[in-house]
Amino acid sequence: MSQKPFPILIITATRIGDAVLSSGLIKKLYDEIPNAEFTIVVGPVAAPLFRDVPQVKEVIALVKQRNGGHWIKLWQKVRHRHWGLVVDGRGSALSRFIRTEQRTVHKKSALIEHKVIEAARLLRLESDPPAPYLFTSPETEALAARMVGQGGPILAMGAAANWIGKTWPTERFAQTALKLLGPDGPMPTGRLLILGGPDDWPAAEVLRRTLPRDRWIDLTGKADLLTIYAALKHARMFIGNDSGLMHLAAAAGIPTLGLFGPSDERLYGPWGTDCRIVRGGRTFEGLKQIDPHLNQAVCHMLDLPVSKVVAAACRLFDETV
Repeated sequence: MSQKPFPILIITATRIGDAVLSSGLIKKLYDEIPNAEFTIVVGPVAAPLFRDVPQVKEVIALVKQRNGGHWIKLWQKVRHRHWGLVVDGRGSALSRFIRTEQRTVHKKSALIEHKVIEAARLLRLESDPPAPYLFTSPETEALAARMVGQGGPILAMGAAANWIGKTWPTERFAQTALKLLGPDGPMPTGRLLILGGPDDWPAAEVLRRTLPRDRWIDLTGKADLLTIYAALKHARMFIGNDSGLMHLAAAAGIPTLGLFGPSDERLYGPWGTDCRIVRGGRTFEGLKQIDPHLNQAVCHMLDLPVSKVVAAACRLFDETV
């Protein structure tokens, strides 16, 4: 006789990176509750990440509205069900107004801790935090494999970010690719995997001009996030700004080098044993003195030279052979 489904409501992040960093909680609950049935609430951009979660009843894309109207709409949608567990990573008041056997709600803390550990605290797992994990179906894996095709080892790059302040100049990404994929680099027969969203085509165009046509794969704006994640599993290394793509690469288990400037690696560094960060001469605290609210329309990454990124990438390559 099959067990009655145990309904779990998970309210996770709006942004891609935060959604990835907390994704290990779903894997943990799936492993430990065989009859779990998931309803996942997430921002619309990050929603595709959870398309292939087993035993998922619904993925609800929470579109922000004025005066908190999105929370009212969500309450109207979920209030009729008696939940077994509500995991609210957004710290909302919603769970107080729906029927549930158990609830756990994110609370702000003065601790400076990585977002993976912060998420793990929701299930009291901070001493052994679940690593980010995304489920992929055989169909998603097959599509990604077709997109990357056959050939030499893949260097993946994410040259975009959600703010110019933490976007390393695209020309420097191109110079880095040339050095790593050139005859004297660690990947002389390698290919470049160019990643980004539909609005990132200018950066993609710069990178495409770096190498002959048979040595690059451009998925910019051509694949959803989960397919990009599956494609990243085929890469030998990822180099990119602090962004959702960087966290996808780390979750995919490949060597990941994050380029940091006006963001705090203690909170947002790529998570994993084969992950590293590199920054220029200024610390995060030093950059905050220049831009206290981290909102100036100026690039804070100009102090990070190509030579430093190439050296860090070569070390990571050697350490992960």
